[in-house]
Amino acid sequence: MQDLSVIVLAAGRGTRMQSKLPKVLHKILGEPLLTYPLRLLSGLGVAKPIVVISGDAIGEQVKTAMAASFNIDWAIQSQALGTADAVAAGLKNFAGMSGRVLILCGDVPLLTAATLKNFYERHCQAQAKLSILTAVLDDGGGYGRVLIDKDGAPLEIVEARDATAEQLEIKRINSGTYIVDIDLLRAALAESGCDNAQGEYYLTDMVAFSRRQGAATAIYDVADSREILGINTRADLVLLEKYMSLRLAQYWLENGVTVRSPELVAIGPDVKIGPDTEICPGVSLLGETVIGEDCYVGAGVQIKNSTIADQVEIKPYSVLEDAQIGEQAMIGPFARIRPGSLIGAAARIGNFVETKKVNFGQGAKASHLAYIGDAEVGAGSNLGAGTITCNYDGFNKFKTVIGERVFVGSDSQLVAPVNLGDDVLVGAGSTITKNVAANSMVTTRTRQKEFAGKGMAWRRSANEDK
Repeated sequence: MQDLSVIVLAAGRGTRMQSKLPKVLHKILGEPLLTYPLRLLSGLGVAKPIVVISGDAIGEQVKTAMAASFNIDWAIQSQALGTADAVAAGLKNFAGMSGRVLILCGDVPLLTAATLKNFYERHCQAQAKLSILTAVLDDGGGYGRVLIDKDGAPLEIVEARDATAEQLEIKRINSGTYIVDIDLLRAALAESGCDNAQGEYYLTDMVAFSRRQGAATAIYDVADSREILGINTRADLVLLEKYMSLRLAQYWLENGVTVRSPELVAIGPDVKIGPDTEICPGVSLLGETVIGEDCYVGAGVQIKNSTIADQVEIKPYSVLEDAQIGEQAMIGPFARIRPGSLIGAAARIGNFVETKKVNFGQGAKASHLAYIGDAEVGAGSNLGAGTITCNYDGFNKFKTVIGERVFVGSDSQLVAPVNLGDDVLVGAGSTITKNVAANSMVTTRTRQKEFAGKGMAWRRSANEDK
């Protein structure tokens, strides 16, 4: 398919989404809709597709969001005059070129490489000048109906708004995906009109034009009609995300990963998971997350753009983002691992512990109720419940460095910048504001005082006498 030129239509405003965000930037599994066809094309070896966007701030949003991730040539549709006008804008990039062009919609995320390859092969076998990717649906709804001749070749496409009652009974619908000879397309667009229910220039008119010109036309019915479903509403968005989630969960089930209650799990398209890992209900794995082998990811866990080594246990309802977790580490439950956290092998981050920009050493522990930010924690150190690295003075962030085999007692505050040497012992309830030498014990607690006979019984008696 590398010989195909490609136009992706992404200028739709998505009015029915009731949103300021361009339709193709609404997300499925954490990824904008437009990334799905672009990723698909990249996998098929298409070097540089043409993406048609609107010539206003909406189009600029799309361009800004996609330009860094994909190699794209952009085309501008100055006015929203219909699909034929949008394709005409894209064709300007092919001046003087012949050959074949694949036309895709930017809001159809479920198309697969296998379907596009089969579609292309069918086009070549039929020696067609124009082929339409089609589907057979029990209810065609708002999709255009494909009229075919006795040999099964398409005669024309009738948009649902322009169709008769009889034509609306036709079950074969147009997906909006085509392969067409570029010269034929130019000629068809030159004769396109807007005498229809929507007052727009329909790309679908090229089918009837091709038949009038005697050009060979063909169709290819997809095996799974869900692949061609587009998104016009938020309800469509949610439904197609469900389909995509189930597809990806099924893939991992077939590749050695246990996915419990797959209908309740969200696994993004760029996620990688090692064999014999178990994913529990309610888990969300998004972005460029990598999970190693023999891991356990508990219920309700959310992980984004993180790397998890082998044999890691992430207990329920923990949240990890832009983090790295070493092998055999244990995280959670209810832990929050924020960006820049490097958690070492066999380390323990327990319940209600938060980390941020921390290098947490091998075998180190913070088992419960702690905040460790902008810090280095040496191997084998143990931070007690309620330990806080006080890294922010209201204006600047400062670093805490904790050596190896350090023990920090419960309810201690380490006021950065501060450095604790190896083998330091910090007494519970201490506030450390100065560096501590290796192998020292430090405490800042005041001396305990006891007043005999002045406890609760005495206070109750005093109140009763009033």
